[in-house]
Amino acid sequence: MKHKKKKASDLIKIENFIDYDQKVQMENKTFQNLMFIYSLAIRELETKIGILKDEFKVLYNYDLIDHVDSRIKEPKSIENKMKKRKIQPSYINMIESINDIAGIRIVCPLKKDIFSTKELIHRLPDVKVLKEKDYITKPKKSGYASYHMIVEVPVTLSKQTIYVKVEIQIRTIAMDFWATLEHKVKYKADEEISKQEAREWVNCAKIINKLDNKMMLLN
Repeated sequence: MKHKKKKASDLIKIENFIDYDQKVQMENKTFQNLMFIYSLAIRELETKIGILKDEFKVLYNYDLIDHVDSRIKEPKSIENKMKKRKIQPSYINMIESINDIAGIRIVCPLKKDIFSTKELIHRLPDVKVLKEKDYITKPKKSGYASYHMIVEVPVTLSKQTIYVKVEIQIRTIAMDFWATLEHKVKYKADEEISKQEAREWVNCAKIINKLDNKMMLLN
């Protein structure tokens, strides 16, 4: 039996899943349903990336991807980000403006693997790349280095297919080590770090960049 091809009208955005102007309430059923949809988008993307990881390991005997992490942004973090960016607290604004509610981090052994993985993501069927930011070639002033992508992932439910945004971060093992510690120090601490400490973090990032380049040459 042949499956009917879905019409364009059947493929809807997550915005159509909720009341357009309803105010965000972190504890209600609508918010829980939305987080469930975001978690399904992560599951879909993790499966696709996992297949790529296994393909290179089994067929080409090469570890293109070391590991993959994922997370759904905490409700308080979503709320704080909307307040900081002065976004009106409606669901539609949250969905359209906050692109990293669902996030996946791909950690690669070598710097060149980042760009190979990025190109493979572009080729994934049904996954649409919306935005890209290359913090590998040009790191942030803080020293942060990573390749960022915002993609739309189709989540197929029993009655409809919903396209959901997911942020992808691709970095090396060394970059991930630096970013994880820097995040804990700068964003989890009660007080801001000093200018001297900030410079030290930048110096450490430069050392890690040199290490990544050296590891590519050795490999």
